[in-house]
Formats: sequence, structure tokens, C-alpha cells
Amino acid sequence: MTETRGATFRRMQGRGLVLPGNDIDTDRIIPARFLRSITFTGLGDQVFRDERFNSDGTKRHHPFNDERFRGAEILVVNNNFGCGSSREHAPQALHRFGIKAIIGVSFAEIFAGNCTSIGLVTATLKEPEVVELQRRIEEDPTVVLTIDLETLTLSFAGKTEPLTMNPAARSALLEGTWDTLEQLLRNEDEIDQVHRRLPAFSTLA
Repeated sequence: MTETRGATFRRMQGRGLVLPGNDIDTDRIIPARFLRSITFTGLGDQVFRDERFNSDGTKRHHPFNDERFRGAEILVVNNNFGCGSSREHAPQALHRFGIKAIIGVSFAEIFAGNCTSIGLVTATLKEPEVVELQRRIEEDPTVVLTIDLETLTLSFAGKTEPLTMNPAARSALLEGTWDTLEQLLRNEDEIDQVHRRLPAFSTLA
């Protein structure tokens, strides 16, 4: 998987993958038995595992198994996507499957925050526009979607719709400051200075 730590996101294009349904929770996205992973390696193969495969490993009908959507990078969902537990494995699994942005009617707040922390875009459209977008992609899976974070718009098939997203998340993605671990590492000297001023640690040096 290509590492994108510290990258800025201004404009991206890709094909869409339609996943219909409301209240799709994180346990459906990545079942709990896969949470033992601490490196997140291989989680992309397990996304929606229990809905995509039978117990003998054969594939079931599911949008993530649909050959029409192979290589699609923009997931299009409905209401309250990512609800349930706050597991960061859920956005990791989607990201490692190849998803780079998610457009929906609404997202669970913690899920959206976990997405931003790995550079995965989450943006919303009003419900009628999401339903129309899903219909267009189902009709023609080759249609190219363009997400512009500077103008906060989505363009496809000659149409442009206004997107909504958390201002802090948008700013972090535009400025490349979404990776909080990298931000900590960049400020190691300042962290060390604060550490030395704290009474509990001042005598340890």
C-alpha cells in the first residue's frame, strides 16, 4: 500500500462503488475477530468479510465483490455510515481495500474522525443527491467522480453538487496536517521541553 503520510488533498478523481443501506456499523465493516491486528496489514481483504463470503470461502453477492466496481476509489453510502463501536480498524480496512473517499448522507462522528486521521476523505451530500448519484453509478460504473476540496464540490456526468464536511477535517486534508502522529514527531523538541518542565519528570534526566 502506498504511504501518503503528510500528503495534501485538493482534488481527486475516481470511479464510484455503491453500498446502499442505512446504519451500516463498524462490526459489519470489519468483524470483531479481526481486531487483533495491530499493524492493519491484510485488513483490506477482510472488509465486510461476513457479508462477502460464505463459510466455505466462496463469494457472495455484495458490492465489494462486484466486478463492475473493481478498482473504484470513492465509496457512496447512505445514512449513519460507520456507527457502532469506535474501532479504527473499520476505516483502515476500507482504506486498505482501495477506498480513498466516502460520500454519504451522514457518518458516525468518531468514524469520520478516524477516517480523517488516516487521510480518508468523508463528505456529505443531501439524501436526494446521494440517491441520484448511486443511481447514476449503478447505470454506468465507469462514470468518473471528481471531488474538489478547495471548492468543496463533487462533479460527475456534467453535474456539480456542493459537498459538506467537517471544517477541521477539510483544513487538515488541504494542509496535509491530518496525520497526528506525524505532527507529534515534527514537534519532538517542543514536546521534550514541556516534558522537562513537568515537576513529575524534572528530576529524571
